[in-house]
Amino acid sequence: MPSYYTLMMLHLWTVVPAFVVGTVVLCLRKGTATHRALGSVYMILMLITAIAALFIPARVGPQWLGHFGWIHIFCLVVFFSIPNALIQARRGNIRRHAISMVLLYVGALIIAGAFTFARGRYMHQLFFGA
Repeated sequence: MPSYYTLMMLHLWTVVPAFVVGTVVLCLRKGTATHRALGSVYMILMLITAIAALFIPARVGPQWLGHFGWIHIFCLVVFFSIPNALIQARRGNIRRHAISMVLLYVGALIIAGAFTFARGRYMHQLFFGA
């Protein structure tokens, strides 16, 4: 199994571009070929990010099964939002598609991202020192 550091780097290398691409997609005109292409890239990056996160053990707060912490709940947001968004878009229910994508962006990037800056987490150490 990859080391904690390797998993963290994979997670960061996918979540940072996902944040950038997701922000661009939210700002673009909807329904265009560019929107669909970048939206696909965003969804793939978010899936890789969530899968990598599942393998990173929680080091802050309570743990379940000796591995998972509260922040892992955001993986469920990803695993629910992406298929739901795709299904809704294919059905032509653009309102529900948009709700799923905004939920994904706010929940899995903004809220979860804010938690990564909590004391004891890697991003806190990286930006604010030990």
